[in-house]
Amino acid sequence: MTEFADIAIVGGGLNGPALALACAQVGLSVILIDAQPVETFEDSDFDGRAYALALASKRMLQGLGIWDRVAMNAQPMTEIKVSDGRVGEGRVFLGLHFESDEIEEGPMGFMVEDRYLRRALLAAVAENDLITLVSQETVVAQDVAADGATLTLGSGDTVKCRLIVGADGRQSGVAARAGIRRTGWDYGQTALVCAIAHDKPHGGVAHQFFMPPGPLAILPLPGNRSSIVWSERHDMARRINALPDEEYLQVLRPRFGDFLGDIRLEGRRFLYPLNLTLANAITADRVALIGDAAHGMHPIAGQGLNAGFRDVAVLAHVISHAVKRGEDFASPFVLDRYAQWRRFDTATLAASTDLFNKLFSNDNPLLRLGRDMGMAAINAVPGLRRGFIREAAGLNGELPDLMRG
Repeated sequence: MTEFADIAIVGGGLNGPALALACAQVGLSVILIDAQPVETFEDSDFDGRAYALALASKRMLQGLGIWDRVAMNAQPMTEIKVSDGRVGEGRVFLGLHFESDEIEEGPMGFMVEDRYLRRALLAAVAENDLITLVSQETVVAQDVAADGATLTLGSGDTVKCRLIVGADGRQSGVAARAGIRRTGWDYGQTALVCAIAHDKPHGGVAHQFFMPPGPLAILPLPGNRSSIVWSERHDMARRINALPDEEYLQVLRPRFGDFLGDIRLEGRRFLYPLNLTLANAITADRVALIGDAAHGMHPIAGQGLNAGFRDVAVLAHVISHAVKRGEDFASPFVLDRYAQWRRFDTATLAASTDLFNKLFSNDNPLLRLGRDMGMAAINAVPGLRRGFIREAAGLNGELPDLMRG
């Protein structure tokens, strides 16, 4: 069987469905191909995963009609505190303190659990007549011609389209089949991800605590709960994750401190080896890459999904404006606009997260003194602090239509 659409998106995580909805808004038909069965994402139980969404990402979800579906389960981040220390020393605050009140637009970000965001996107996809979801299918071949592209699925079915979008992660098959190479390296760190319940309220404050093995992020969830993203060296992370829950908490507590009272695990625990992987190009003939297929970065600034959503918004912007002008939205000239727009932002973010990780994931006394003095200096200058807040909110630079609000 052969199916036809204007755009075929490979990858049904979060970026793929978001782009499908954005393209359908301008009247384009979309086939969304996902290797996972839809039932995988229908479980309403909390599994511990959550995302920090910048204000610009929230605006995009509003523009796609998704935000109202998740707003009641979203936790605003009203403050961000960044501090430096060692395991067992607690949080001696000599760092950065950002407050949402310093910008006019409102909270700089929101925490949303995976179970709510993913189900909201897939529900909207199912309701849209211009989008066809093909689940439990993999792409085994792709061919590009002057007038279009063809994907061959594992079942033997084919999909014909004008543009292929790779939203299929760091090991992107779309990128590999298009001949796009990757550059990157391993950080020697693994992220331990979980959620905790705690006795005291978090007040909507997000914490980034830097320790020599790697950073610890404590991100507020609705109620007296927080999401934890905690980096350790590979071997140590595997040993910690293999521990029973109570022993796992015994390792976390001296890193976490007691400022939120006693803590308890909620949901499952996850391990994510950390590396930097950048596609050497994010477009090819009738091919575009978004999200981790284009750039996989260290989660140190919590910008992974936000960077992917920025890809979605920029690509949708470029495509929609091309459609309005009567251009072939899959032509090299149009796709190059997307590549040029995202190239600088992506390179800057990758370099920044890489530098921050190297600068803070060590115990060199001179570096500790320099970084703490630097953070204190930024904290003392309102203009600099405001610039960092706007960057965290995703409001700096040229904004695509969906992120303008």
